[in-house]
Amino acid sequence: RSVGGVGLGQKLTDCFVMKIRIAWIGKTKEPAIASLTEEYLKRISRYVPVEGLALRQEAALLEMCGRSPGTKGGTKSTLALMDSRGKELSSEQFAKFLGEYQDRSPLPLVFAIGGADGFSDTARAAAQHTLSLGKMTLQHELARVVLLEQVYRAFTILKGHPYHSGHQLGC
Repeated sequence: RSVGGVGLGQKLTDCFVMKIRIAWIGKTKEPAIASLTEEYLKRISRYVPVEGLALRQEAALLEMCGRSPGTKGGTKSTLALMDSRGKELSSEQFAKFLGEYQDRSPLPLVFAIGGADGFSDTARAAAQHTLSLGKMTLQHELARVVLLEQVYRAFTILKGHPYHSGHQLGC
């Protein structure tokens, strides 16, 4: 018998409910970007609790994650910055990253997209992960949509959904 998805004899701490926050610096200017953001947040919410957050500045991001100077109570989440200097992953590798995180951490996972000028050295030092969406430079609002699509794709890969049918590299 299970209660809330946890079987008898299984500890609650053995089953983490992954929470994802997608944070971005600055207001959304383009209605099309806002629409796509909402659509992908809705799709991702079928798999995990997810929240999209527009923040005024980088300091608000660091404070939210428990990483600003003078913050008490320690780390509140795991911070993954999206930065062109970060580690590149295939969609399958990104799905594996999310699956492993889901299995091992109770903390919310915050993916952050910087403003037009990217992130400061302080933010880079505060992050546990720095990931890249690729070598091409993307406008920051477009990068958000690409990240959201990849998060959604990752969960479809993990659940065996046909959205991602093992696309192969090649011409």
